[in-house]
Amino acid sequence: MSPAFHIGPWPIAAPAVLAPMAGVTDRPFRILARSQGAALAASEMITSDTRLWNSRKSRQRMNHEGEPEPRVVQLAGAEPDALAEAARRNVDLGAQIIDINMGCPAKKVCNRLCGSALLQDESLVARILDAVVRAVGDRVPVTLKTRTGWDREHRNGVTIARIAAASGIAALVIHGRTRADFYEGEAEYETIAAIRAAVQIPVIANGDIVDAAKARQVLAITGTAGVMIGRAAHGAPWIFREVNELLTTGATPPPLSRAALRAIVLEHLQAIYAFHGEESGLRIARKHLGWYGRLLTHAPDARAQCMAPDSTAAQFAVAGRLFDDWVERADAARRDAARQVAC
Repeated sequence: MSPAFHIGPWPIAAPAVLAPMAGVTDRPFRILARSQGAALAASEMITSDTRLWNSRKSRQRMNHEGEPEPRVVQLAGAEPDALAEAARRNVDLGAQIIDINMGCPAKKVCNRLCGSALLQDESLVARILDAVVRAVGDRVPVTLKTRTGWDREHRNGVTIARIAAASGIAALVIHGRTRADFYEGEAEYETIAAIRAAVQIPVIANGDIVDAAKARQVLAITGTAGVMIGRAAHGAPWIFREVNELLTTGATPPPLSRAALRAIVLEHLQAIYAFHGEESGLRIARKHLGWYGRLLTHAPDARAQCMAPDSTAAQFAVAGRLFDDWVERADAARRDAARQVAC
């Protein structure tokens, strides 16, 4: 099958990619999402301040062991030279695509004039992109994730996109909101369509893409090369399988069986424990089990049961028991249905 698009030398096999999300897209989740069809899965955002890289959290964010290619690292910062140096170091550590974050609306990021705060200073945007591309562009492509503008009165996404293309950026991801919107209201895609028309590099649409039908609608509106999915993947990493199948073949794949979903969930838990260790693994797994627990409609207290254990072994046992019961209920319903047909 032909690739959906290219980022530099890398063929991107399918149109749906995973959004980088702090506290979510750690290495276990990235590997899982890729196994479920995500064509790319960027790291959690890494600061360009290398003085902060000695923390366990930063070291884990730069650990790409076992990840499929191409490996994407997202950087945040406001100093061109610092971002260039951070990009060089991450390439040395195995990054194969460098992504620059100019889309995060969080106050703790914007207050440092990073993330989407940079959209207020177009000349600084140009200096940053030029510095990073010059630092690593001969070795790896550089991409940019951004928003439509600072606020609705200052939607300068088209201008930023033209600056990016002129700087040698290989692809763009555009979230269909301004920084002032945060994640409120509905994403708008007209600005993304205008950006797509203004540049010749691949553009990926992001924002409110909750299922395959929505992804197809967004592609029809924007004409982009692909879509980026974030919050809709919480507790449903198999969404990439569904989206890519519809976008590439026009057909919706049959749903995964409960047994297959149980296997995905339990394997994810084991990967979390192995990567993060006992204390952090227990805490991080609670978050994911809170999302996976939405499947367990037969057990309204499933989330509370998964939050209660004080060890990973106990937590895994509870989750296994809940999902085993969930699978058995489906199997029992099929047996009952078969008996009724036979009668």
